[in-house]
Amino acid sequence: MIGFIILAAAMIAGAIGVVAFRQPVHAALSLVATLLALAVTYVTLQAHFLAVVQVIVYGGAIMVLFLFVIMLLNVEGQEPAPHMKWLPPVAYLTALLVAAGITITAFVDRAPLPGADRIAALQGGSAEQLGTVLFSHYVLAFQLVGVLLLTGIVGAVSLAQRGATTERKERQTEEAAGERELSHG
Repeated sequence: MIGFIILAAAMIAGAIGVVAFRQPVHAALSLVATLLALAVTYVTLQAHFLAVVQVIVYGGAIMVLFLFVIMLLNVEGQEPAPHMKWLPPVAYLTALLVAAGITITAFVDRAPLPGADRIAALQGGSAEQLGTVLFSHYVLAFQLVGVLLLTGIVGAVSLAQRGATTERKERQTEEAAGERELSHG
């Protein structure tokens, strides 16, 4: 139980770092730490396959994708825009309401922990058991996650193209102004 509390504290600290760091790369590295702490939690639950998948898929592939998007967009830590001063208080209030809702639900709806026979039926999160559950009970959710990832990639590429188009137009405007000065001079 003490190990779980330590891992939970590490995951919460990492999650806070994800939203608190101003630099996107620092936030992404904080997310990596959170994902690795979750993988260690899987190991403590004897779900070694899930721990390996967590590290390879999320800690590796997804984080490489996130860092690629951050570098593609050339995102820098910026102060909030002046026209959105209302956003931080609303975000804090929403986070407080969500935290209160989770806390109230956890204390009011005291569902018992699953029994040892139910945990043994999961076979430590083996690939066969995971695949059976994923592609029978959660096939729609699995497909929706794929669509969500695809949408994110398309959005990142369109933002990068829009930034490149804006820079190209600015450069053409500057070149045209320079040519006019040379022709009038």
